[in-house]
Amino acid sequence: MAFGAMFIRLCNYLQDPCLVAAFQKVCGIKGTFSEKPTHSENKLSSGASANDGEREYPRQRNHSPDLDTKENQSRDLGNGAAALRSSEAGDGTQAGCGVVDPARAKPLRKNSLTGDVGNEFIINNKFLFYLFTFGTELGNEMFFIVFFPFVFWNIDTLISRRLIIVWAWNLFIGQSTKDLVRWSRPASPPVVKVEVFYNSEYSMPSTHAMTGTAIPLSLFLLSYGRWEYSFSFGLCVALSWSLLVCVSRVYMGMHSVLEVITGFLYSLLILAGLLPMLDAIDGFYATHHSAPLAIVLSHVGMGLLAFSLDSWSTSRGDTAQALGTGVGTALGTHVNHRLGLLPDPPLSALPLTVPAVGVGLVGRSLARFVLGVAVLLVSRMVMKAVTIPALCRAFGMPTGDVRRARQHMRVELPYRYIVYSVVGFCCVCVVPFVFGVFNLA
Repeated sequence: MAFGAMFIRLCNYLQDPCLVAAFQKVCGIKGTFSEKPTHSENKLSSGASANDGEREYPRQRNHSPDLDTKENQSRDLGNGAAALRSSEAGDGTQAGCGVVDPARAKPLRKNSLTGDVGNEFIINNKFLFYLFTFGTELGNEMFFIVFFPFVFWNIDTLISRRLIIVWAWNLFIGQSTKDLVRWSRPASPPVVKVEVFYNSEYSMPSTHAMTGTAIPLSLFLLSYGRWEYSFSFGLCVALSWSLLVCVSRVYMGMHSVLEVITGFLYSLLILAGLLPMLDAIDGFYATHHSAPLAIVLSHVGMGLLAFSLDSWSTSRGDTAQALGTGVGTALGTHVNHRLGLLPDPPLSALPLTVPAVGVGLVGRSLARFVLGVAVLLVSRMVMKAVTIPALCRAFGMPTGDVRRARQHMRVELPYRYIVYSVVGFCCVCVVPFVFGVFNLA
């Protein structure tokens, strides 16, 4: 009992938004919301939840009964509405900062659901701001969509294929868990929302922390022994990458410390079960005659499950995007194997030696990357222009408001799957053919 009570107190402490605010203050981030919040803001900033099924902390139980009315009003606002609402309530003028204003900024991207641009905040340490902005990008889906092709085209096709499998499964499990737990983002105030793009989404666990842990650790575990390099160097890079992503989510005001720690540990648990099966999964995708059907059915089934757990949100679209990319790369892997293209090096050739970095190697790598990305962007642009209007017409929706149409699962799910399946297939099959045409293979 004593241990259980201590563990609950520790979890409550790590979940407290005031801990996030204190870390932001140490890092030089200050908000411009009013110094003395209203009565309703006080209730929200103490962690009140707007969604059924979310946690309740002991410090919430003494709140006045009218909190239920606030909660009922906020249920129609979407995922994480309490945190978003409290952020709006905190919009005001700067008070009590006590320092000269060195730099004022707003979040780089507006809220994905509401279009809210966020509140202005003050940056007292620009180095940490740029460092953690870079760190949070290392866990974003768009970074991985660039990173995986680079690894595939320039470093190791096998490692890239397996990283995509890890990425898709991590996002699917993490996002599904979010939709089951339904915790809202840290309340603002006291937290400063340096980022608001995902502010309306659920928060527990941090999928940034999950992918930001799973990808670098998988990259290290898959490449060590296959390539010749120092164990300590690889481990340090993987841990530094993971730590930077995890800490950046607290700095951005998007997650509590507890949510980040949970995401990190959750990712390790998933890797413990998934990594031993990667060889079998990758081999099945490449060689089994029924692999194409199994690939499509399994990934579409996971997407339908993830989308059925709650209302539409950008994070669910990101999950479908990852699953769609997984479909395309897996189908491309099967086609390459059938045609005898891009074979993996034999075991006798391992470990592979890291080539000497020179102007020629860097030039050819950059040329492949630029040409490959151009092909992927063109394929994405064409498929997007064709798919969304076709789906809107098929389901009787107006084609003029693409954003609203994509908030429906029957449009967003097939759109993400079709477009990014084609992008993944082009990455694995079409782009290497183009390289051959331009003598860049």
